[in-house]
Amino acid sequence: MLANRNIEVHSMKTINIANDYTKFPAGRYVEDGPFSGERFRKEILLPALEEGEKVIVELDGAMGYGSSFLDEAFGGLVREEKMSPDQLCNIIVLKTIDKSLKAEIQDYIQHAEINE
Repeated sequence: MLANRNIEVHSMKTINIANDYTKFPAGRYVEDGPFSGERFRKEILLPALEEGEKVIVELDGAMGYGSSFLDEAFGGLVREEKMSPDQLCNIIVLKTIDKSLKAEIQDYIQHAEINE
């Protein structure tokens, strides 16, 4: 896990959710459907972060995002993966033309609490 170690950023990786995952992200948990926030976090986002990469997440192109998807994908990095919000701000870059979407994700990260 990344929580209690310093992450050295070795490279940058871009994840375009619409192209690399799905144009129809939905649901919080894996049991909610094939393109859930939990699956995105565990199978795509977290592996990139664990490789020591700064990750650019391109959000444009998907047909919309439910709050449950966004909270689980990004807030779940704090709650479930025990990463600090400050740490995430240094290694994840959110790219979108929708400023409110970016603010919503940042809010999920900042207000998530680590599950014990």
